[in-house]
Amino acid sequence: MEITEEKNRKTIKIQDEIQKREIPETMDSAMWITHGRPEDWEKVAAAEQACFPPAEAASAKHIRERLERYPSHFWLLYENGKLVSFVNGMVTDEPNLTDEMYENVGMHQEKGRWQMIFGVGTLPSFRRKGCAGRLLEAAIADARLQGRAGLVLTCKERLLHYYEKFGFVNEGISCSVHGNAVWYQMRLTF
Repeated sequence: MEITEEKNRKTIKIQDEIQKREIPETMDSAMWITHGRPEDWEKVAAAEQACFPPAEAASAKHIRERLERYPSHFWLLYENGKLVSFVNGMVTDEPNLTDEMYENVGMHQEKGRWQMIFGVGTLPSFRRKGCAGRLLEAAIADARLQGRAGLVLTCKERLLHYYEKFGFVNEGISCSVHGNAVWYQMRLTF
């Protein structure tokens, strides 16, 4: 009985922390972060296509399936009502990010230990303004609040130093061959 009550209190605390970010601080706030909703799929799919090469971008179908299955694992940054940056992924007990996870939404385990990050994207005209960093910080904070073991992502060699700034550690070349690219797996453990 006590375990259930404590778990309910933790759930409410997590929801309260998340909701604080979903509402702009003031009515004239130009930038805010929110979680995805299934109806956001077209905006997110368009942003995905603008941010990644065709061989690496998720299809609109996959974005829609992901948003229907795990919308709270999409972090979206809006500026003046326009989606300008996003981070998305799923949760699993599997310790390594595999290519199958990108396409199989059934692998998502809401109570999983690891928050996988599939994509970190910012529209080209909004890059180098801290948008992706704000979203990564939100994803990290949520994973910590949810009691996850940490986060896992893959990136190209040129981005290793960027993710290291957030505490991710390079584990070497990933088994992923997504988009016929060489990926490095990075892990942030709490």
